[in-house]
Amino acid sequence: MDDLLASADASVKQLTVGEIITGTVLSLRKHEVLIDLGAQGVGFVPRREVGFSRALNEGDEVTASVVDPELDNGYSLLSLRKAAKDRGWEEVAVKQETGEIIDVSPYDANRGGMLVEYEGVRGFLPVSQLSAEHYPRVGSSDKDEILQRLNSLIGKELKVRILDSDRKANKLIFSEKEAVKDGLAKRFESLKIGDTVKGVVTGVVDYGAFVNVDGIEGLIHISEISWERVSNPGDYVKVGETVDAKIISIDKDRLSLSIKQLTQDPWLDEVDKFKTGEEVEGTVTRITPFGAFVQISPAVEALVHVSELGEGDNADPEKVFMLNERKKFVILDIEKESRKISLSLSKKK
Repeated sequence: MDDLLASADASVKQLTVGEIITGTVLSLRKHEVLIDLGAQGVGFVPRREVGFSRALNEGDEVTASVVDPELDNGYSLLSLRKAAKDRGWEEVAVKQETGEIIDVSPYDANRGGMLVEYEGVRGFLPVSQLSAEHYPRVGSSDKDEILQRLNSLIGKELKVRILDSDRKANKLIFSEKEAVKDGLAKRFESLKIGDTVKGVVTGVVDYGAFVNVDGIEGLIHISEISWERVSNPGDYVKVGETVDAKIISIDKDRLSLSIKQLTQDPWLDEVDKFKTGEEVEGTVTRITPFGAFVQISPAVEALVHVSELGEGDNADPEKVFMLNERKKFVILDIEKESRKISLSLSKKK
């Protein structure tokens, strides 16, 4: 009988630290979970992992990692979380090697990006790796709005690829840009300069507006928003608004767009109302060292060069003009091709 018991004990493999084992949930208590390990005894999952395991039911099969093979009470100390993480790193290695696109849902955000957990492994999705659809295009100084935009992505399913991982350093980096680049390449091939496209405004900044065109990022420069002189792009377009625009340039990963080129230049219509030598009245809109710009119609702005102020090139435009002042001028020259009109001060009293 002693020999039989000895041989039975020898056939039972002893547990080792870090070993991954499978067992059945024996009981669920408020502060612990007991796991039936068969001939290898009973495993104990401590209080700190109860929350992690609250979806368990008695009889469920689970996989755990051995933390301590034998406690004083005869149980083995197990970790469900560590086992899940170990399996997760194995899955990460496979997905990174194959470049497979995976679905993740961020659980938190900071100004640098999104916090993501994949198969029990926590990782990071940097702002710089978000797609054009989700990248927070806001003024560089508006950090609160950046965080607000990122917070709106919490819990949202995103398609990503694993950009980098290091199990020893516990580093896992995701990229949404990498996940969508293949599809973007095909969309780029279908576009050409001169096409009219529809997109959603994703950001308004001092120098223009960013637009999401079917996942491709487009920029409408401030000079291409309107035929009028635009001081604030936000007066013309709003985030979330759908706009039509013309493709005027295609770069490696971005479109250059124009709203104004979808309409006739009103300058060309209004300039025909003026003739060389004619006296006109206009409003001073800008004063520079080389002269002053004058609005002589809603779409036509002309220049009074410093040399036309009667004191040669040494004249000081700021002493002659005031912003928003209305004065009478004489048209010296009209150049339609270069869209320039030159004025001089009227000598009429």
